[in-house]
Amino acid sequence: MQFSYEQHRIIGGIGADDEYWRALEQGEFKLPRCSGCGQWTWPAHYRCGVCGSWEFVWTPLEPVGTVYAWTRTCYAFERVKERAADVPYVTVLAEIPAAGNARVMGILQGSEENLRIGAAVRGLILPPSEKSKHYPSIQWTLEAHR
Repeated sequence: MQFSYEQHRIIGGIGADDEYWRALEQGEFKLPRCSGCGQWTWPAHYRCGVCGSWEFVWTPLEPVGTVYAWTRTCYAFERVKERAADVPYVTVLAEIPAAGNARVMGILQGSEENLRIGAAVRGLILPPSEKSKHYPSIQWTLEAHR
């Protein structure tokens, strides 16, 4: 089942991040920046927490950063049974320096061999699939030493 952005809001999202998902569907990585003060705001909000502006510019960025945190999932949870064949898998919270160190979550693709806090990562945008609950997604790949 595929959800529209409007349905996504109804089932729990506030809709402020709709542009993030639209951009990923188009193969772009974008994050919001306040039009008033330039503050990066992620997770997305309707209003800037610094200056109070209601206006944001969704800025295209290269999906590169460093590992801020990571965790290994060793259990196939009921709500993500589509990932059962992937267990165990690693979820990475990557810090994006070009976006004021905003942190974006995604699955690690490839080996965990050099996985550590501070390791360089590059994002790969994947189209919607059953595995991703019909949302586009981002996977992080460890880069050779940058």
